[in-house]
This record gives sequence, C-alpha cells and structure tokens, in this order.
Amino acid sequence: MLNKGIPSACLMLFLCLLVTVHGVKGDVSYSVLEEMKRGYVIGNIGKDLGLNVKELSARKARIDAEGNRKRFCNINVGTGDLIVAEIMDRESLCREKVSCILKFELVLENPLELHKMSLHVQDINDNSPMFSKEVVKLEISESAEKGARFRMSEAHDGDIGQNAVQNYVLERNEHFVLAVSSNKNGRKTLELVLDKKLDREQQQELTLILTAIDGGIPPRSGSVQIHVTVLDANDNAPAFTEEVYRATLPENSPVGTLVMKVSATDLDEGINGEVTYEFSRASSLEKNVFALDSNTGKITVSGPIDFEDESIYEIRVEGKDGSGLSSDTKVIIELTDVNDNIPEIFLKSLNSHIPENAPPGTEIGIINVQDRDSESNGEVRCVIGSNVPFKLVPSIKKYYSLVSTGELDREVQYDYNITITATDEGTPSLSSSKIVHLTVADVNDNPPVFLQQSYRAHITENNKSGSPICTVSATDPDWRQNGTVNYALYPGDVDGTPVSSLLSINGDTGAILAVRSFDYEKLKSFKVHVIARDNGSPPLSSNVTVSVMITDENDNTPQILYPAAEGNSLMTEMVPKAVQANSLVSKVIAVDADSGQNAWLSYHIVKATDPGLFTIGTHSGEIRTQRDISENDGMKQNLIVSVKDNGQTPLSATCTVFLLISDNLAEIPELKDSGSKLTTYLIIALVSVSTFFLTFIIIIFAVKFCHRRKPRLLFDGAVAIPSAYLPPNYADVDGTGTLRSVRSAYNYDAYLTTGSRTSDFKFVRSYNDGTLPAGMTLRKTSSQDPFGPCDETESSQLNIF
Repeated sequence: MLNKGIPSACLMLFLCLLVTVHGVKGDVSYSVLEEMKRGYVIGNIGKDLGLNVKELSARKARIDAEGNRKRFCNINVGTGDLIVAEIMDRESLCREKVSCILKFELVLENPLELHKMSLHVQDINDNSPMFSKEVVKLEISESAEKGARFRMSEAHDGDIGQNAVQNYVLERNEHFVLAVSSNKNGRKTLELVLDKKLDREQQQELTLILTAIDGGIPPRSGSVQIHVTVLDANDNAPAFTEEVYRATLPENSPVGTLVMKVSATDLDEGINGEVTYEFSRASSLEKNVFALDSNTGKITVSGPIDFEDESIYEIRVEGKDGSGLSSDTKVIIELTDVNDNIPEIFLKSLNSHIPENAPPGTEIGIINVQDRDSESNGEVRCVIGSNVPFKLVPSIKKYYSLVSTGELDREVQYDYNITITATDEGTPSLSSSKIVHLTVADVNDNPPVFLQQSYRAHITENNKSGSPICTVSATDPDWRQNGTVNYALYPGDVDGTPVSSLLSINGDTGAILAVRSFDYEKLKSFKVHVIARDNGSPPLSSNVTVSVMITDENDNTPQILYPAAEGNSLMTEMVPKAVQANSLVSKVIAVDADSGQNAWLSYHIVKATDPGLFTIGTHSGEIRTQRDISENDGMKQNLIVSVKDNGQTPLSATCTVFLLISDNLAEIPELKDSGSKLTTYLIIALVSVSTFFLTFIIIIFAVKFCHRRKPRLLFDGAVAIPSAYLPPNYADVDGTGTLRSVRSAYNYDAYLTTGSRTSDFKFVRSYNDGTLPAGMTLRKTSSQDPFGPCDETESSQLNIF
C-alpha cells in the first residue's frame, strides 16, 4: 500500500499513469495499480466495446475469470464501468515477474459473445528491500591485500522495476568501500572492497551497516549488519561445479523427495576449505516448498508443490567456506503437470423454465467447462445423457450451449433431470458430472374434453325451479389456469323459447339446473349445447349436446267425452226389452292428456239401479247386459261409471249413464200426457178436415208396421255413437275406451226430422254395414207443443226435449 506520507505531486503523477485502454481485435486491455480499493473504476468497458447500458443489462453481461482465479474485477451493468472487486497484490499474484497480467473474459448472452480482457497490474512501492539475514558474518584474513573483494548477497524487494532495489549504501568506515556492478541480465553484484589493510592486532572485529534503497517515491530501504572478524589469510573462495543447475519434478511429489544436489569446492585447507550451503536469494514461497541441506547441498521437497500454482522456480544457492569467502549458483526447478484436477462444470446461464411450444434449437443455457491441468490433461469432452430432447453444442473456447432437439409436451413429461458429464484426456482420465433440472412450462395447447360424447338427462314434469337435471364434466390436461374449465350454455332457442329461460348452468361445476317448471303435455324433450372453455390465453373450448327428456307425471284427470252432460239435459239410451245377455247397449268414451301408464284408463260401475243387470268392460268402456232383460226389471236404469287412470297416484272422473228399457215411446210415463193431447188434436182434425182422414189411417198403419220390425233389428252390432260426442283429433283404438289423436275421425250419417218444438227425432246409421242402431237417446225438457208426425219404421233413436 502507498505510504500516507506521499507528497501530493507524486500522488497526482501516479494517478495520471493509472489506467490505459488498448483494443486488440475486439478485445480490451486495462492497466491498474495494485492495492486499489474495492469499487475503484478501472474504465468503462461498455463505451470501449461500443455497448450501451441497456444492452449490457439485457444480455446479462458478466466477467468470468480463467481457471479458479478470483474475480478481481467486475462490471457495473448500470453504468458499464469496470470496477475493482478484490484488492490485488501484485507480489502475491505474479511474484517477481516483470509483467503481471490477469486474464478475464466478458461474456454476453443472446447471442453468446465473448471478449477477452487483459488487466495489467502495475506495481507500487509497497515493499521494502530485505536481506536474507539480519546479520552477515565475515571472517577476513589480515593478510588480505588492499583491493580484496568480498561478495555480499543482494537484498530482496518484492516490487519490480523502478520500485525494486536501485542502490546500495555502505556506512562510512576506514577499511571498506562498496562496489556495485550490473551483469548482462541487469542483476547487481555487491562486493565489499578492502580499501585499507586490516590489522588484527589493532582491531579484531568490525561492524558495518549496508543499506539497500529502492527507486520508489518515496524510496524504501532495508539494512543488514555486517560483522567482520579479522582472521589469518584465506585466499580461495568456493567454486560451484555448475553455473546453472536444472531439475524436472512432477507436481504433487511427496515431502522429502530429492530434487537435486548442488556442489562447490574450495582449494583452501582446513576450515577455509569447508563449504556450507544456503539460499542466498529465495522468496518465502520457495523456502516453504524446498529445503537445502547446508552440509550436503541436497535440495528436497518440504511442502506441497502444484503445477497449477507455479510451474517453475528459480533459486540462488550460496556456497561459503569457513573463512567467509563465498560464491553462488542458480537452481532452476521445472514442474511437470500431472492429471490431478477433475474437470469443473459451471452453469453460466440457465433458463430452467422452458415453454412447451419452444421450437427445436432453442438455447436453454450456457455451460463452461474448465480443467486446471495443461495440455492433454486439460482437454475436456462434455456430453449429456441420452433419451432427453436436448444436446450440447460447442460454442466458444470451452463454452457449450444447451439447446433443445425436439418438441416438448408438458402433458407427457413436465420436467427433466439432465446429467452433464465432463471427461478430460489425461491418463487415467478424470471426469465430473452435474445434474441440471429443467421444468417444462405449460402452454394452453389442449382444449377441454368432455367425459361423454353426449349426455341424456331426465326430469319429471311439474318440477320446481332450480331442480338439478344433470352435471356435465370436461377435463383439460393443461396446468393451472390453462386447465381450469368453465361451462356455459350455447345461446339458442327451443320452439321459440330462449335456452336461458329453460336451463341454467353452474360455470364452475357444470351442474345444469331447470329455470322453470316443465309441462310434458307441452314439451316432451329438447336439446341444448354446452360449451366448456378453459382460462388460457387465448382460451380453447369444446361443446357437447345435452338431450333433456321430460318424464310424464300423472297430473291430468281423465276427461269423459261420452256420455257428456250438455247444460241441464241428460242423455238417455233406450234398451229394447228383448235384449239378450252380453249385448252391447252403450259405451263410455274417455281420454287422458297424460301418456304411458298415466293414460291407461279403466272403467268401473260404482253404483247401479240393478247391480246384476249391466257390466262394463274394464278397458273398453263398453256397457253390456249380464243377463236377459225380464219383465221384473225396472224401466229406468241409472249407472254411475268411474273412469280411473293408471298413475302412481291414480286420478278419476265419474259420469252417469241413463238407460231406458222400453220398446215403445208410448210406454214412457213422461209421454202419456202428450199422447192424450195428440189424440184430441187428431180427432178434431178428422172432424174438421174429413179430407185428411184417409191420410191419418195410412200413417197409423205405417207406425204399427215399424213397431213390428224393430225387435229383430236392434240386438246385434255395435252401438253407434253420435259424431257430436267425439272430440276432434281423437279416435277409439282397439275398443279400449281411450281415444287417441288421429288425422281422421269416424264418419256418421245423421238424419233429422223435426215436427215441433217439443219433439225431435234423430236417426243415426254407422258406415259399418254389420252394425245396426240399437240405442235410443232421450232428452227431456219442458214443452207445450204436441208431437209432430213420426215414422217408426226408420227411427232408431229418439230425443225428447
């Protein structure tokens, strides 16, 4: 670090030389002084490369260091400034190398772009010169002649260049001066020169101070004390067998491994010829990894040695005899690389969520593979596991792009664990693996699918509003909102009625409810369409048809069509006295608006004047005699008939059938008074108008003739039902007594003869040739008019009002 006492002018000079920028083929180079604080701006790399701030941020600009070096600088993507991230000590990074260059890479993505960057760490004068010993002991013979030279070890300064040792100063004394010379390599040789002969008898020991001064501003210095002992003469210095010793050593050699042996000889005898060895110039790192035996000159491994940390060592070894004469030699130790580092896999960028519609070739991530070993030991091959739709594409240097190779489908597989394996080319090879987890992000690519192709629902009529009908369900294999299904009714109408006024649907559950009550007799079935739509963007949908069947309920009472009361008039059927057992005398006709079993009608006589005389067909409604009519049977027979349907809770209706057992209208009590009046009128007419007498006689004979023919014409065939009692669009089917709607009704011919307001004769004949009229209908009402003329031979039914 710079001393606090630096003059302002000197500090300004340093800052002027602080940063330089050089562009070389698109790459950049910067210079910075060591020991600068974190956050110090080295330069603006964005401007130097022509990149704006938005582009740096969007392309994820970052600084990557080679190997496992610390990342001493970083980039501020907000400004484009290259700043100091870690304090740099040039001496620990590059030791005594003249040039200290750190290699970095600026990485940009989308597309991948790589810029090499060199950072030159400039030396500052932050180290003082240091001698290897605090006290140097010299033993010099008093016989040494003036001009004798005694070599001194150089001082070591961790700085380089101008900041390294530039000068040496020897404390003023009367016997020695300092001679400094430089060799062709620029190294300085220090020698103490005897300027005045020593006299052991006058002074046996001398103490000198040697100071080394560097060229920094301000300069730093270091001193060593030289203790001179005056001895008898020693005129030969040790001489090494080699000027330079070289050795090759595999890295990771164990402690104690012999590296080499240095050897020096001294022609002197005795103590003056005994040579000892020591490191004369070695850094603390070199002293930590190597040891020198002072007696034998053997250099052995004393600590861990790693090729990746330092590949070559240069050490100065000094040989000194017993009298203090010495010489030195250079020892160069080169390390050979061993494949001792496994490849390392770094995920520089990774998009862990991939849309399933990403096209093949989409770049997912950037992978960097590094191996600190050299040559083939550092060559790395990188592969990924099989059976995955991804591959590694070599990009720049040791970078790979992880790209997709096929279409992805989240509904088939929603995530992948990709194993990336890096293997070097060493012997034996080393490898490492890294698992990358990728998730496939959902895209709305599946429409909802109904569980059924169509739905049929049944609901009973007269339902309550809000009654459930059915529930439709659709599934969507997409994720979250893309797979959330909502339901809706397709707009439309049923026979002019909007669907929304018939049904409603729960948008979340698909439950369909009735909006109103249904009437089977008006609407038996209808179809609606349900749409299932997901919540994707854009949404996808599908539809299904729902057929709603309305079930009949027994909510209609049977309707009796015949006999039917018209006002206060009652319809009466005439039954001849000669009717035999099981003869058809009348028929009850009823209909029911319901359907199915709710419309199956049954007929029962609930009350009768003579319970054993007549019976009714349970399903046909035909009234027949159970036995022959006798003289004891009453003329008037009243039957109360119940018509009941077959519903779960049966409904019924009743009617009264009036039967009149008689062969002659004159026998009817209600007609006796009218007959007397008629006779009186006829006599008066005969007396008054004699011309009509003959006509009256003819009419009397005709009536009697009809009376004689009548009994054998009435007893077989069906009873003809007047068309006036048949409702439109109904017909009797299979004699069941239930009328069904048909396009054409039975046809009847009606003949009407009216004599006066008090008499009405109606003649009815069926188109069925095998059926003769057998019944008479009597309608009773008040009237004062006498009967008009009647032809008994042609009358089969008589209505009397």
